[in-house]
Amino acid sequence: MMPLTRSLLQWLRPVSSGSVERRLGPAEAAFERGHYLEALKLWKRDSQNGDAEADYRIGMLYAKNQGVVGSIPDAAVWYERAARRGHVEAQYQLGLIYLYGANASLGPNRPETWRQSSAARLGDTASNVHHLVFPYGTSVAKDISAAFRWISAAAEAGKAEAQTILGNLYSEGQGCTKDFAAALRWYQAAADQKFAPAEFALGDVHYQGRGVPVDFAQAAIWYGKAAAQDHVRAQIALAFMMLKGGAGMPEDPTEAARLFQSAAAHDDPIALYNIGLLRLGGRGVAKDLDRAETALRKAARKDYFPAIQALAEFYSHGADAEPDLREAAVWYEKAAERGDVQAQFFVGRFHATGVGVSPNIRQAAKWFERAAENGHATAAFNVAIFYLNGSGVQRNVEVAIKWFERAADGGINAAQVQLGKLYSTGVGVPKDQEMASEWLSRAADSGDPDAKTAYALFLLHQDASDESVARAHSLLAEAAEAGHPPAAFQLGALKMGKFGGTADMPGAAPWLTRAADAGYVEAQYMLGLLHLDPKSGVGNAQAASSWIAKAARAGHAAAQFQLAVMYCTGAGVGLDLAEGVNWYEAAAEQGHTVAQYNLAVMLGKGQGREADVTKAMEWFQRAAERGMAEAQVAVGDALMSGRGIAQDRDAAVNWYQYAARQRNEGAVRRLQSIGATRDQAFTAETETLR
Repeated sequence: MMPLTRSLLQWLRPVSSGSVERRLGPAEAAFERGHYLEALKLWKRDSQNGDAEADYRIGMLYAKNQGVVGSIPDAAVWYERAARRGHVEAQYQLGLIYLYGANASLGPNRPETWRQSSAARLGDTASNVHHLVFPYGTSVAKDISAAFRWISAAAEAGKAEAQTILGNLYSEGQGCTKDFAAALRWYQAAADQKFAPAEFALGDVHYQGRGVPVDFAQAAIWYGKAAAQDHVRAQIALAFMMLKGGAGMPEDPTEAARLFQSAAAHDDPIALYNIGLLRLGGRGVAKDLDRAETALRKAARKDYFPAIQALAEFYSHGADAEPDLREAAVWYEKAAERGDVQAQFFVGRFHATGVGVSPNIRQAAKWFERAAENGHATAAFNVAIFYLNGSGVQRNVEVAIKWFERAADGGINAAQVQLGKLYSTGVGVPKDQEMASEWLSRAADSGDPDAKTAYALFLLHQDASDESVARAHSLLAEAAEAGHPPAAFQLGALKMGKFGGTADMPGAAPWLTRAADAGYVEAQYMLGLLHLDPKSGVGNAQAASSWIAKAARAGHAAAQFQLAVMYCTGAGVGLDLAEGVNWYEAAAEQGHTVAQYNLAVMLGKGQGREADVTKAMEWFQRAAERGMAEAQVAVGDALMSGRGIAQDRDAAVNWYQYAARQRNEGAVRRLQSIGATRDQAFTAETETLR
């Protein structure tokens, strides 16, 4: 056996041209000058004379594509010649080739591409030619037995790299029976040569207790030896141990940070991620958001998933700086594409709300559905709403129900409530009050105040029995006591007799007040009406005007209308027609029909505001189009007279007829005055009723 006396790096080290042949010999000197074909010729001559080193070096030429067409199969043939002659490095390289296999490379000017192309065009002829050019093929199949045999030979000869890999093979049972004791012996043999990967492997053996008792202290010693040689994985392993402490090792975040930083200098993504986290929190190292962001970004760009997640969180929350939601959206989407369920939900929410991205309801639906398919219950509820409303997807109530059921099974009470409402109304499913009751009851049993309120309303609308009313009262009281304003409002409405039974106005007031104080606008309006009624037992004009004004300012159209009436009549407030017109206009803009009509009347008469017949006509028309008979008569009168609008007798008659169909006596009289009989005035209505 010819011992290997030089490493590959030593072979490739530049030397002065005058001494090349004296020091290396003719073949090596030619190789050093880059004359690979000459080196090949000389090494082939030496090979014929039984020189194992020459065989090995020819194998390297094929492996590195130097002076010959690169071919791992050809390299394997030459390595095997050298290996059989006892060449240790050749044994090791051959073992690696069989351990991992070598697939044929595809691409321009690649032998396998040429073979496939030629075979398609020329058939057997091409195969024969290819065999002549590449007699050993273009790939090498994995062969664990052969790998074990050749790596064992190199290990027996003392090669530390081979000894370490042989330890791995015994540890994993590849090409041999799993044998932790044998693995330990080979790791130790390589570690005795101060080979860092073997020292790291021994650290793992003691840390995991593979064939020996778990011994963290011993593991730390071996990790430390490898780390001192700049072994990245050992530095990371030791850093984690020092970060956690325990098992006889003191916690040392400063040393952990140093080790992570050392490993990060090699661009290791795990190290980059962890030093980034330490810099974010200022643990073991000075807090530095800029350097933390840089480290996390480097790790994320290497597709390290935890770093992608951390960057998304960093930009989302800001971490002592302003959040950057655009950047957050970018990294959440990367995490989402990698299958992170929570990230998929966040991306859906970003697209739904337009946070960090342009609003895109279709994208929102897509990401919510992906998250839902991966078991995210809230996403399932959201996508159910999308299908129910046809937002971003084709409306499909059946699919919506499927997702509501998924969300409900995931504990989303709102989904259970939705299912109860759908079965109660028969939307998308057969109407089934028993099923509705089951879902709503299940939701209410969870203790959710909104679910209790929904179930109570279901009971009140479905069954007027004393038992149901009592149950509903109990549910509403529980939810209201838990601070749920809608429940307090509904309890107040129940006591006012809105669901039947004896009204208790004084008993309603405290519950309505609770809801109103919490900002529940409908309760503010209802409470105002209660105080406005002198027969309620809690009449209070000042309180009435205060609550109705609050609801009106919150945009409640009915409250705006009521406040206008109060200002125009001086009920509970000082008489102020101008303020009354303002509130009529606010309610009218929201489509309140009577407010539109009253506003038109006041504008037409110049009450509270300068007269504006044209504007009055516009509001009469809007109220008329919403079906108000009085407004239809007013429009007809204007068309007949040409006041505020172009005169048009036929159009006026049409509006009178619309109003007459609603049994409006004024419209009937106007039609009679222009020649229609009373029976003719009601003809259209009769036809409609039929």
